[in-house]
Amino acid sequence: MATDRLQFHEMGLDDRLLKAVADLGWSQPTLIQEKAIPLALEGKDLLARARTGSGKTAAYAVPVIQRILASKQVIHTNTTGPRQDSSDSDFFMPRGLQTVREQDVRALILVPTKELGHQVQAMMRELTAYCSRDVRVADVSGRADVSAQRPILMEKPDVVVGTPSRVLAHINAQNLVLHASLEMLVVDEADLLFSFGFEADLKNLLCHLPKIYQSFLMSATFSEDVQTLKELLLHNPVTLKLQGCLLPDASQLQQYTIKCEEEDKFLLIYTLLKLRLVQGKSLIFVSEVSRCYRLKLFLEQFSIPACVLNSELPVQSRCHIITQFNQGFYDYIIATDERSLADPAATQRPAGKGKKKKKAGNLQDKEYGVSRGVDFQNVANVINFDFPATVESYIHRVGRTARADNPGTALSFISHFQLALLKEVEEVLTGDNAESALKPYQFKMEAIEGFRYRCRDAMRSVTKQAVREARLKEIKQELLNSEKLKTYFEDNPRDLQLLRHDKDLHPAIIKAHLKNIPDYLIPEALRGLVNPLSDRMRRRREKSKVHGVTKRNFKKNVQGKNPLRSFRYTKRKGTQK
Repeated sequence: MATDRLQFHEMGLDDRLLKAVADLGWSQPTLIQEKAIPLALEGKDLLARARTGSGKTAAYAVPVIQRILASKQVIHTNTTGPRQDSSDSDFFMPRGLQTVREQDVRALILVPTKELGHQVQAMMRELTAYCSRDVRVADVSGRADVSAQRPILMEKPDVVVGTPSRVLAHINAQNLVLHASLEMLVVDEADLLFSFGFEADLKNLLCHLPKIYQSFLMSATFSEDVQTLKELLLHNPVTLKLQGCLLPDASQLQQYTIKCEEEDKFLLIYTLLKLRLVQGKSLIFVSEVSRCYRLKLFLEQFSIPACVLNSELPVQSRCHIITQFNQGFYDYIIATDERSLADPAATQRPAGKGKKKKKAGNLQDKEYGVSRGVDFQNVANVINFDFPATVESYIHRVGRTARADNPGTALSFISHFQLALLKEVEEVLTGDNAESALKPYQFKMEAIEGFRYRCRDAMRSVTKQAVREARLKEIKQELLNSEKLKTYFEDNPRDLQLLRHDKDLHPAIIKAHLKNIPDYLIPEALRGLVNPLSDRMRRRREKSKVHGVTKRNFKKNVQGKNPLRSFRYTKRKGTQK
């Protein structure tokens, strides 16, 4: 029962930390927090598995902050004897005199992506709202130059957050020294580190750490990579395998599939969004960056706004998009979680299709991740426009919704060649929990056949050239907004002028007649619920009422008269000429 569970105030936490927890609205700890925090405060190494959205970040952040606060508590000396930690110089000191522990880096949090690094830093800052002077946190996972981040590390923050490659770069540049001061090491989303190509960086990083430190490994799955990390980092760890279900049960998460081919995918997504059959904020996953822009341009034809999130965008832009999505500025994000970023060979063209290879890595960021780690808030729906390539990817995509105690829905479009993969996903989920099975989405395609010609009309405008120009337009905008290029443009104003006055890119021709849906196209089953055109007409009628007079009365009163002269109309109270 919830009443029998250990509460935050029973864990011996600092009052300032408890106050921050209360401000966050956490009435009681989640299961992973209840089990992990007391063990971590006892100094034990932890290997914890819990599904996405279970509160893993706070499960390690709270004990890290608590231990730093405890170590910084001032030590009152005694005139009758020495302190246990005193040196010869301060063997006898007056009563009440206090000493403070030397400032240094005590905790290192390793994350696989820059987005997760920003999220962890934000969580740590919220938890240290009342003790920010005592616990300082620095995130070095961004794309800024190593030299630009040097002043931050020279101040020796208590907690450093970063990707393995970034932390190692700072150590090699002598901006960061850990071998004498580090007390805690956290590896978040441990199963992603090796798949993102951090194996060599992580092993090199371990050479710069002290021999003894406390370690936490947090992961959503126990893969072979996690077992390898366990042997490298942990010493007699306590293993917490909580919430055996990889995804929430059917009472919280509804999972559906619908079998459709390429053209039907666009027809379905248009119908679902335009008729508002999908309610709430939604993540739409596609397989490639180019399909991000293709789908975005397609939806723009129908005045359905959506933003794009992929590895080509700078990390600051990605974090800004995520923040705006969480604040409600966008309802739809079209995102990729390219598996090819972990395996450059996967981006090569199949044999026999030419000698050219896609240049993955020139623009793409290998430390990018959407389906894992990023904290999308209040996501009501996850739509797999392109079905994921692996079971793990499906679990982590769908894990973006139905977080904590919130309900959620997942809808996957399945092509005929993906049926084997669908069966594999179903076997894993039903083996874990029979209620987690994917159900067919009861949708009659023949009911929306009337929309197909509009769909085809829109697709004719979304050409390869339009997609290419949309990507160029995005890059151009990023160049204009770049902080790094601001100084360059100040020294070279002509280049800025040329960039600003370059020819306008028109990614796709917007056809005005596609914006609205005529009544006759709406399926009969939905006409009682969805009637956009009638709603618009109703709003117009309401606006046309002038002091209680309708358009009919207005026309009747001015018929046969010059409208520019005085006319007679009826007010709610009395009349006026």
